[in-house]
Amino acid sequence: MQIFILVSKATIQTLEMVLFSTLFSTLLGFPLGILLCMTGPTGITPKKKLNAVISRVVNVLRSFPFIILMILLFPLSRLILGTSIGTVATIVPLSIAAAPFVARVIESALNEVDPEVVKAARAMGSSNRQIIFKVLVPEAMPSIVAGITLTIINLIGYSAMAGAIGGGGLGDLAIRYGYQRFRTDVMFWSVIVILVLVEVIQFVGTRISSKMLASR
Repeated sequence: MQIFILVSKATIQTLEMVLFSTLFSTLLGFPLGILLCMTGPTGITPKKKLNAVISRVVNVLRSFPFIILMILLFPLSRLILGTSIGTVATIVPLSIAAAPFVARVIESALNEVDPEVVKAARAMGSSNRQIIFKVLVPEAMPSIVAGITLTIINLIGYSAMAGAIGGGGLGDLAIRYGYQRFRTDVMFWSVIVILVLVEVIQFVGTRISSKMLASR
């Protein structure tokens, strides 16, 4: 019974971290991805220097190991939320860590859209804004969903690592109760729940993406 309570509470904390960090990382990464696509060599408004700057920033943030990035962002978490420890505080570094990944996902998905579709929209007098939100994004939505699914799975892994430095969730449970207190049963169920979460999210994401492709 105690294991069930511990694992249930930690699962809720993990879901909370993943849900909100997915939301905030998408809000941060989506516009960056659109900007990268627009200003790229084959974009609708190529701007080499701006694209190079944004691309470099995204690459630098993506190259940081998450635990190091989380430690570096402790002051920001403390500034925004008043604390740098706990489930809520972990959402800040999780969001910032995942945002560059989301940006690349969006950029890649938009670049996969057939250029002829964009040319047709341009020939019909569509503005850049209309091309982006009425042509590129709808056409790329199956790929975007698949990419966001991978982002969520990565965030589950990040949230587990965050447990090593007081982030809460299943990672924290596995380390504090499973490893440090030699509770192999707690460690086992923590890992099982993480695996189940990944499988469920991957299944749901794949189904949604496939339905979008089939409905075209």
